[in-house]
Amino acid sequence: MHILGINDSSHDASVSVIKNGKILFAAHAERYSKIKNDFSLNKQILDEALEFGVPDKIAYFEKRNKKRLRMFLHGGKNGKYAANLYKNKIFGKELQGIKEIQVSHHRSHASAGFLTSPFNEAVTVVIDAIGEFETASIWSCQNGKIKKIWSLRYPTSFGLFYSFITDYVGLEPGRDEYILMAMAAYGDKTKYEGNLDAFFPAHNVQTMSFHKKLLSERSIRDENDIFDIAAAAQAVFEKRLGEIMNFAQRLTKSKNLVYMGGCALNCAANPILYNIFEKVWIMPNPGDSGSSLGAALSVYAKHVEWRGPYLGKNIGGHYPVEKVIKELINTGVVGVMNGRAEFGPRALGNRSLLADPRSVASRDNVNLIKMREKFRPFAPVVLEEDANEWFDLPAMSPYMQLAVRAKKPNLIPGAVHVDGTSRVQTVSKDQHPGLHAVLTKWKNLTGIPVLINTSLNIKNQPLLNDMEDAECWKTNNPNIPLIIGS
Repeated sequence: MHILGINDSSHDASVSVIKNGKILFAAHAERYSKIKNDFSLNKQILDEALEFGVPDKIAYFEKRNKKRLRMFLHGGKNGKYAANLYKNKIFGKELQGIKEIQVSHHRSHASAGFLTSPFNEAVTVVIDAIGEFETASIWSCQNGKIKKIWSLRYPTSFGLFYSFITDYVGLEPGRDEYILMAMAAYGDKTKYEGNLDAFFPAHNVQTMSFHKKLLSERSIRDENDIFDIAAAAQAVFEKRLGEIMNFAQRLTKSKNLVYMGGCALNCAANPILYNIFEKVWIMPNPGDSGSSLGAALSVYAKHVEWRGPYLGKNIGGHYPVEKVIKELINTGVVGVMNGRAEFGPRALGNRSLLADPRSVASRDNVNLIKMREKFRPFAPVVLEEDANEWFDLPAMSPYMQLAVRAKKPNLIPGAVHVDGTSRVQTVSKDQHPGLHAVLTKWKNLTGIPVLINTSLNIKNQPLLNDMEDAECWKTNNPNIPLIIGS
């Protein structure tokens, strides 16, 4: 069976291809259009997807009429949905008459998670802002079968709560939540935690609801209040997350958790999961951009072999290990492009900006290069065999999904946040031989098996994707070396 999965006319449009039980392609529209969080597909990404052949079925993310109904009932704007538009205007005549299937928002998330997981049995928890009506759901999953057993409905929402606070402190909701998470480390949660607890109470998960009041004072008096509010929001989010995860475990008695939805990107909260479950799987693209794959997997309805997140644009080449090491020694920072782009919001070695973690100045330099706020942290990438010596990890973290205590922060201050934590990426030789080789050589030279690894882009721009992007980078950043595999 050959299935084309599509997420369009929703934030972070994407396309995925499954054929004979293998994921052949999965990519974000923004990487091709160069528009961050692009809502729409484009001819370039669709043409690339069709290089794998004409599909037997087309799976669309979301039940469009249900979403329209929710928007109508709650006074929202009726978005433009294009379930047939692209076939007619971009795909061409060869796709006319192919069976189309619409898959609900949360079922797409659940399918993307469980059917790529290593588990035959698990509880899958989906938490995000909002689907058609649902904002959180719990699924009992076994042998490829996925059954919903509980859900939370709009307007109560973990994701909307976090986005509301993002907007309240002057950031852009739906885009800057990760900045709010970084800000939380600078604040005092006690100042506003009581207010936010009252705003989003959960004495019983099944009766969780919003209250209208938020803060006792609507005006933010100074910059410190912004960070205090962020800290309180993160603390309340973590408490509610623990409550719903404990509830999911009690419902199913499962020791295995699959966690999906945009809230699964909150790496500062994710270590909580290991207090409740023995094993956890978060597909590296758990938000809406991963749901083109989820829609396709829901139609396929079987487990697929997960071989890693390198599923996007392929520029080929061998990993430029020696050249990367040379630039790190000479300049302390280097961009690297090689092979297939990562499917997900995080660079994991193939579209990465790597840097020396041994000084705060290095972190500040990379923030300057990327035009980001100076207080923002960077993730360390570490050899898997050395990971437990350097970080307090409950499990390996190949996709940067856990923010944990750094054990030797004085040796890698450029990769440690103000609260002493790091969002860790662990790398094994099997997972990424090239990046593993870079880290091994770096360790031999410095005694440090750690590098800063951040996305190869400028703030509010998509990650570099193709050779055209590489040439643009070289023109606009002539002092920042970019090494391309050959």
